[in-house]
Order: sequence, then C-alpha cells, then structure tokens
Amino acid sequence: MAVIAIDYTPAYQQGAGIGRLTRDLITALARYDIDSEYRLFVAGAQQARLPPPPGQNFNWCATPITNKWWARLWQRAQLSYPTIETFTGAVDLFHATDFVLPPTRPRTKTILTVHDLTYARAPETTSPSLKAYLDRVVPRSVARADHVLADSQSTKDDLIALYDTPPDKITVLLSGVDTRFHPITDLSVRAAVRTKYAIPSRPYIFAVGTVQPRKNYIRLIGALAMLRASGVDIGLVIAGGKGWLDDPIYASIRDHHVEDAVQLIGYADDTDLPVLYSDAMCVAMPSLYEGFGLPILEAFQCGIPVVTANVSSLPEVAGDAALMVDPYDQEALAYAIHRLASDEALRADLTRRGLERAKQFTWESSARNLYEVYARVIGIRL
Repeated sequence: MAVIAIDYTPAYQQGAGIGRLTRDLITALARYDIDSEYRLFVAGAQQARLPPPPGQNFNWCATPITNKWWARLWQRAQLSYPTIETFTGAVDLFHATDFVLPPTRPRTKTILTVHDLTYARAPETTSPSLKAYLDRVVPRSVARADHVLADSQSTKDDLIALYDTPPDKITVLLSGVDTRFHPITDLSVRAAVRTKYAIPSRPYIFAVGTVQPRKNYIRLIGALAMLRASGVDIGLVIAGGKGWLDDPIYASIRDHHVEDAVQLIGYADDTDLPVLYSDAMCVAMPSLYEGFGLPILEAFQCGIPVVTANVSSLPEVAGDAALMVDPYDQEALAYAIHRLASDEALRADLTRRGLERAKQFTWESSARNLYEVYARVIGIRL
C-alpha cells in the first residue's frame, strides 16, 4: 500500500484561492482513493483542534510551528534538517502543494504544484519582498522535484520557458468546479444575501479575488465609471480580502467618484457565493495574469455570462463561452460589459455555452488524474 504525504497547510490557512483549490482537490481524492494511506501535513496547527480528516485513510500530521518559520529555516537558511518526514513519518511520496518543496529524505519521491508564475510574468503586481523570495526558492524547488504539477497549459509553458523545465516533467492538472455552484432562482434567498452585504437593488458586475494589482480592478473600476457616465445604472461588487499594493485601487474609486457604486464586501461566506454569482448581471475577470481562473467556471455553472481577459490561462478556462478582451484596454472592457447588459440574446447564448463548458471541469476527473500522477511517480500499477 502506498503511503503519500500532502502539504495541507494552504487548505487550512487560506479561505480562498489556493486554499479552496487544495481543499476541494483533496476532498475529491478522498472519495476516489480509499486504499492508499494519506498523511496530511499542516503547519501552524494543533492536531487536537483539527476537524475530522476527509477520509478514513487520511490522517493529520500537524505542527504548531508556522509555515513562515519553516520558510525561514528550510528556504532562506536552506537547512536540510528536520526533513518533512520528521512530521509525516516515512512515506513513498511527498506532494508540496504551494510552490516550494521542503527538505525530504533521499528515498522519498516528490511532487511540486506550481499554480502560476505571476511574480515572473507580471512582476509589477507582486510585492518586491515576495518576488525576491519566490525568485530564489521556486526555481530551486522545481529543479529538485521529481515531478511538477501546473494548474494550466499556460503555467506549464511558463515553467518551460523561464526555468527550462523538461516538458515531460510537468503534468497539467486542471481544477474542477464544485457542484454547489448552480443557479439560485429563489428571489427571497437572493434578496437576503443582498441585504447581508448591503448591495443595492440595481444590477451589478461581480468580481471575485483578493484586492491586489493582478486582478486589474483599477481598469474594471474605470470601465464601470465609463458605463455610469453613459447612463447605465450598474454597480460593482468585489468579493475578496484586502491584499497588497492596493492603495491605488481604493484611490481609483475616489478619483472616478463611484464610491456609491462599488461594494468591497471582503471574503464572502462559501454558502453565499453561489447566490452572489446567480444574482449578478455578469462576472468580470479581467486579470493581467492567472494560473487558472476558477471564478469563470463558478459563474458558468451558476448560469451567469463572463467577461475575461485574453491572456495567460484565462482563454483555456473560458473557451468560446465568454467575451474576452485585452486586459489593458479599458474601453474594450466597458464595451463588453455594456453588450452583456443590453443584449439578451448574447447573454442567453453565453449562458448556454458556459453551462456546457463547466461540465468539462470536475473534481472527480482532477482527483483521478492526480492519483494517476502519484502512481506514475511512485512506480506502482493502477
């Protein structure tokens, strides 16, 4: 029986983004593989306080020492001890799920997930200190790993181009979209969620993601201001925590005088997200760079049309089911949103296409593909 350890720390610590992706993937893996033994490593946690693991063949391996301290010891100081097996015990494979690979014993096979290379492809959107850290540790981790998982073909291409990683060392593992995302038609439920987040009754554009430069919120706010100036009564709701380099984003709201039209609601409860999607006029994801773009699929599955950027992984996710624009062209973004607000036939067509597109991305498929990579790296027959 294979013994596999997985770094569950991002799933434990991060409510959205990589945290949610890791949680959903491991939950699906627990449904798919009931035979292997899994050990979930969690930094910065008391084992006694963790919830039940996702499956009977899964166990926690926790340490109260935070991942920041491990980064200082393992990545900055480059100490080779203690290895990760000090906490997980001897394993056949260790899967590092968040860009960096800790020290392991020589016999342990390793897999590293690289979600995106924003810090290299769009460095102006990354804090200088984080960029400097990732520039050092990610190439080193990629080189050390026996195999690398990329969230998209775009990220795989970046790994090949920037780090000269052999193509056969990288597998693209596409994310799924949870079935809890579906159209919410109950108007009373939708009204209650609007009240909860103080969202006015007018139509709104919905955007999901941390308030930071990569999300291109400044141009989205500018596009909103253009639409409102032309007489379109529409708002913008952004669900995402406070990020970094974000002062210009707040300044743009003031400079465009749209304080009453933009709601920054912070992290939305997971149970509210399908309602917020379903109640929106459209979803906008005009990011300058993305490793995948899960909100596109969530919007599709809720039956809501999407405007997104034509860069990085976003065309891979959207296919022919969304309007795509140059993320640096604010007028094109405003025009695309206006088309969705005014053309019911277009909205209906994109809704149909989006629902079909979302069917191609399931967590069951992701879990199966992940297990096949585990088996191949360990060298076991399926």
